[in-house]
Amino acid sequence: MNKVELKTDLYLGDCRRELGKIPDNFVDLIVTSPPYADQRQSTYGGVCVDEYVEWFLPISKELHRVLKPTGTFILNIKEKVVEGERSTYVMELILEMRKQGWLWTEEFIWHKKNCFPGKWSNRFRDAWERLLQFNKNKKFNMYQDAVKIPIGDWAKDRLKNLSLTDKIRDNARNGSGFGKNVSNWVGKETVYPTNVIHLATECNNKNHSAAFPRELPEWFIKLFTQEGDTVLDPFMGSGTTVEVANRMNRNSIGVEILPQYYEEVKNKFNPTLFHTIKPIINNETTEYQRSYAVY
Repeated sequence: MNKVELKTDLYLGDCRRELGKIPDNFVDLIVTSPPYADQRQSTYGGVCVDEYVEWFLPISKELHRVLKPTGTFILNIKEKVVEGERSTYVMELILEMRKQGWLWTEEFIWHKKNCFPGKWSNRFRDAWERLLQFNKNKKFNMYQDAVKIPIGDWAKDRLKNLSLTDKIRDNARNGSGFGKNVSNWVGKETVYPTNVIHLATECNNKNHSAAFPRELPEWFIKLFTQEGDTVLDPFMGSGTTVEVANRMNRNSIGVEILPQYYEEVKNKFNPTLFHTIKPIINNETTEYQRSYAVY
């Protein structure tokens, strides 16, 4: 029997200082949603648009330090509309982070299936948010098979009777150079997803003004980590990322500046609630013993 100790470390304080307590190259995945510019003023005070990049860069510098060379940083953020025009602070932040040494590897879109209705004179309601992927190196850990999805009902009829064209690489007629071999899908029950994630917003968490759904960090934890890896959320909030990582047998670290949220998360991870679980993997039993620390 393999025995593995999983740790959940919670820090109360400003992540610009608290991240300094984490060793270099220690974290496998960072998933977080910081306060957006000029928003959440009643809870986090709000950071104005003109100062946001300057405010965030010391944090991203620390995140770059603590992330392993094979790790990934997922940043959930979205520009707001100011006087009828979209702000550019997110694009400016991306450019400045690249100067820090980050690679802007990918951009996922979170389609919010139950976004709030609304009416504006010059735009429609917001139904999506950015999930920016940053890495330290071009080669990083990624477990794509863990997020495969069912191929869908379309395959039943489409793959039943293949033409000669379906059995070869058929190049696109527009001369783009893209092509497909339809026969490659025969016999497959699952396929890789797109970079658009369709999830409803979190409706049950009444104690936090901006909690995202548990399925969001879960998807990225599956994609970029394995059991026993370490997941960090430097803006822990209601503790969704830490809670999901713990349930998925990953070590977790959360940092929160507001005492009320920190206490709520701490109470969720009461040491008396911890128990030993024994998942069976490849006929071998791994015993995960959980430990918990607060700072």
